[in-house]
Parts: sequence; structure tokens; C-alpha cells
Amino acid sequence: MESGIAVANVTRDIVFFVYPGFQMLDLSGPLSVFELAGKIAARDPYRIHIVSPAGGPVRSSCGLEILTKSAQPSYFDTLLVVGAGAPDTPVQEIRALAGAVETSSNGARRIASVCTGAFILAAIGRFEGKRVTTHWKYAALLQRSFPGLKVEVDRIFIKDGDIWSSAGISAGIDLALAMVEEDLGTTVSHATAQMLVVYHRRPGGQSQFSALLDMEPESDRIRKVLTYIREHLSEKLSTDRLAEVACLSPRQFTRSFLTETGETPAKAVERLRAEVARQRVERGTEPIELIARSVGFVDPERMRRAFLRIFGQPPQSVRRMAAHDTSVLSTPVGEEARDRCRMN
Repeated sequence: MESGIAVANVTRDIVFFVYPGFQMLDLSGPLSVFELAGKIAARDPYRIHIVSPAGGPVRSSCGLEILTKSAQPSYFDTLLVVGAGAPDTPVQEIRALAGAVETSSNGARRIASVCTGAFILAAIGRFEGKRVTTHWKYAALLQRSFPGLKVEVDRIFIKDGDIWSSAGISAGIDLALAMVEEDLGTTVSHATAQMLVVYHRRPGGQSQFSALLDMEPESDRIRKVLTYIREHLSEKLSTDRLAEVACLSPRQFTRSFLTETGETPAKAVERLRAEVARQRVERGTEPIELIARSVGFVDPERMRRAFLRIFGQPPQSVRRMAAHDTSVLSTPVGEEARDRCRMN
């Protein structure tokens, strides 16, 4: 398939798995992507189904109920398991949900989670040995609960073979746009993003927005350290210095910090510096050299290498992409795509 041109006239069944307390945007965001992509493609590339363990009405976390079918073992193309806020469901309920997902996932070409839906897929072993992501707030818990996973907290979404996973809530839209691009090509995916008035599929490697900047660990000591890092980015922030702030030995501090944040202190410092730098790189025209020095990188080359590790691209590319996405959002969708949506 050429980029932007879908050659196979195939109708794919897209199944969303929900359960009591599910997050509505985890469902409605990706669902809207497939719906609009179908209209733009001017045919019926997708059939959408919503299933639950028992079928019938299922209440979301906001109180709105939706009507579902019961989860059944049947062939379909794609299964997406949505999230439900904090993963604090009792163990026996998670097992019951996981069993229903396992029943309905047999034969699916690809399987995906949105946000904390990752906990359910992990419970049935579908994520074992895979690179996965989830909402930054629960990434460390996911890794502790399922040591066989390779949890990457700094990703918007990840595709590892036929297994997909996305970060919190709106990242499900990015994941669905990537699936549409894989199925129907870049042209349809791009037009869908424009109709939704969102960026055209942020790269999966893009870091979750301000993950460590916004993190609030349970421990007062680790919370104090993160605050200290944020307020002293331009200074030298060694593990020994941060351990002093936490009033712990370097060994105790490193272990506690890793448990609560999913990062080593050194990686967290680098990530925080990179996140702050990225916001400034995307916002304006400040010289890269000035930004690098002001957030604590020794020189622009150190910052460039950090950007490549964390975001998968150098600062100059990040700036160009931000400028491009801004221009895309201000550009009307082509007449052809708009007319197709009206006709459908």
C-alpha cells in the first residue's frame, strides 16, 4: 500500500470492551476516530461493537450508561480494552473482567488497551514480555504488579507486534489514528485528525505531557525531592545531593525513588529537564543553546542526546513538528473529505 492509499476494500470489526466505572473518553475518543475515518473513506471500513462481561446497560464513571452486547468468543479484527480511572478494582473483579476479555480476544488480529485497561490485558498474560505503556500516574504500579512487562512511562502509545497500548485518556485518540493510518493510509488518518481538530497522530514515542512535572508520589520524601528538582533544574543534581534532600542514604533513596516513580533519580532529572526544555522549544523561537543551559544541560549536545533518547527526535525536529502541527490545525479539511462526511 502506498502512503495514504488503501487498496483493500475490507470491513473490519472493531470491538470496545467496557465494564462498570469505565472512563467515557477512553471509549468515545477512539470510537469517534473509527467512525469519522469510515465516513471520510466513503465506504464501510469499520463496524463498531461495544461489549461487556454480561451485556446490557453499563454505567460509566460519570454516571452515563451505554447499552452493550455480552462478550462472546467470535472472530473480529481489533479489540480495545478501555480504562476506568484508578486501577483499584478488587482482585476477584479484575480476574472476572480478564476472563471475559480473554474469551472475547481469541482470534483478534490486534489487541489494545487505553489507559488503565492495560491492567486487565496484563492480568490475562497478553502483555507478557511486551513493551507497553499506561497513564503515567499508574505506570510504576503496572510494572510492580506485572514484572514480566516492559513498561515505558514516557510513551503516548506503543505498538509491539499485534499488541498496542496507550497512555491516559486522550492518548487513545492517537492510538486509534495510528491504527487508521495502518488500515486506510495517511490521507484518511490526516483528514480524520482535522475533523476532530486534533494533531495528526502525535508520534507514539512522544513523551506523555509533563508526566514527572505533575507527579505527586505518596511519600512526602520523594514528593519533596521532585519539588526540589523542579525548582533547581539549572543546578547540579547528583543522587547524593537528592538523597540529602530526602534525608535517606543514597541506596535507600534510589530504591524508594525507583519504586514510586518508575525512574532512577538520574533518569528523572534528565527527563524533567527535557520536558521543561521541550515546552520552551515548542512554544517559541528561543535559541536552543539558551534553553539547554537554563534547564541544566551542560551544552546543547547533551540536550540533543537526551531528546533523542526520550522523544526520539532532536530539538530542531520537535520545533519544526510543533510549527507544522499548528499550521495543520489552522488549515480547513479538504472539500472532498468534508463532502464525504456530509454525505454519510
